[in-house]
Amino acid sequence: MRPGRNSLLLPAAVAAIVLGVVLLGGDEAGSARGPFIAIGVAVCISLVFAGLFESSSIQVREIAIIALLGTLSALLRVPFAAIPSLQPSTYLVICTGFVFGPVAGFMVGALTAVVSNFFLGQGPWTLFQIVAWGLAGASAPLLRALPLRPGVLAGFGLFWGFLFGAIMNVWTWMAFVYPTTIETFFVTWASSIWFDGMHALGNALFLGLLGVRTVAVLKRYHGRFHWVRVREGDEPAE
Repeated sequence: MRPGRNSLLLPAAVAAIVLGVVLLGGDEAGSARGPFIAIGVAVCISLVFAGLFESSSIQVREIAIIALLGTLSALLRVPFAAIPSLQPSTYLVICTGFVFGPVAGFMVGALTAVVSNFFLGQGPWTLFQIVAWGLAGASAPLLRALPLRPGVLAGFGLFWGFLFGAIMNVWTWMAFVYPTTIETFFVTWASSIWFDGMHALGNALFLGLLGVRTVAVLKRYHGRFHWVRVREGDEPAE
């Protein structure tokens, strides 16, 4: 796998969401098909990453680590459910994506949504949580081009706190708001801005305080369990 190339899936996914919004047209028929467009785009994004994960050359031990991290991320979410939108899970998803790559980051985000909602309640929103958390993890390798500092991680967490809310509001807007115009979307988003702000601040706090240390720990595990097959006569990569 080439993480740099796979990281381009993030703008492609965002472009797909924007295309789905444009296709609505804003009329009554468009409003009626809006939820189906949103669900279709979310399903496609999820299937793309599932296919990449299935066809990747990731080792069995790494799969076990990814499953463990996804379960841990989900369990971190449950005790904080009483505090609106405080999501320590997002910090762990981003750190995982940074170390293990975009596909692994997406899968940990997907597991976070699915497993935690067995405790907190499954519904149509689970699919959009899969996409939102998954893309947060998938986009994290882009940070490798920047110095690994608490401020950089905190800023990325702030950004994803608000983008996470925007993705979740797509479902609310398309399913329950009429007419589906850009104005009504911003009204819908504005109504949740306090919750998105809490999520963003929580991300910044966890990533700023724990992000660098967590990345260091995950890198040690990644180095221990990630093996590269070298052909006879080749020099191993440094």
